[in-house]
Amino acid sequence: MKTSISFLTLTLALTGLSFNCLAQATAPSPAATPEHSLTGNLSLNSDYRFRGISQSWKLPAFQGGLDYAHRSGFYAGTWASNVSGNSYNNGAGLELDLYAGFKFPLAQDLTLDLGALAYLYPGAKLNSAPGVATDKTYNNVDLYAGLTAGAFSAKLSIAATDYFGLNSDTAGYAYFSSLPAAGGSKGSAYLDLNYNLDLGSGLSLGTHLGHVHVRHYADLSYSDFKLSLSKEIAGLNWTGALVGTNAKRDFYQAGNAAGQNAKRLGNTGLVLSVAKTF
Repeated sequence: MKTSISFLTLTLALTGLSFNCLAQATAPSPAATPEHSLTGNLSLNSDYRFRGISQSWKLPAFQGGLDYAHRSGFYAGTWASNVSGNSYNNGAGLELDLYAGFKFPLAQDLTLDLGALAYLYPGAKLNSAPGVATDKTYNNVDLYAGLTAGAFSAKLSIAATDYFGLNSDTAGYAYFSSLPAAGGSKGSAYLDLNYNLDLGSGLSLGTHLGHVHVRHYADLSYSDFKLSLSKEIAGLNWTGALVGTNAKRDFYQAGNAAGQNAKRLGNTGLVLSVAKTF
């Protein structure tokens, strides 16, 4: 099946993780922290936006994760979500993330986070030419460094692999032939800036700005934003978020193999979610 650039960039986009499984937090004092801790999370979302781009073709997504943390600052975890099951994506129906890192305080209310994150798409294959099978995958590995200072956090992620499989072989046969085959995309980057504000009465305001830089493929680079309101009700966290990007429409839309029923995947939209942490 002909590979669609929309799914390449679908995984690029880098709500990003709306679940934000790697959210930063100020490190508590060692005396107050158990030596080992294990937590989990489940959520139901009206859309899965990753770096502003819909990964579920603007359909609902069920997500969940499990996190281990050690008093030393080491952590590791896994997280999963359904992604688009439409015919253009060459078999991708699941995203599975594996990550590990180390958090440690630099000063009072200032924490450094260093780690690695692997995005895996079991069973999904890229085509090097229409109808030609290949072992190329959408899988991607990011190395990241983050800083948290009170309610503000910043994180820079650098792709240690071709960015979700994008290179000269795969770009040349993308759905939109206007995308140049300009080489590998290893070294692509994402800058993630966040500020959270407690509004009182259990209501929280979240703000986010991000920028994706796709190396050698400038047409795929873009910025994204997110504004969210969250409140805990009946033991569940309810969130409404306005999410959008300035991604170029031609490269960030999806339809079937014939290009019909196209949906813009990066335009501004409302994402609703309900989550439980345990």
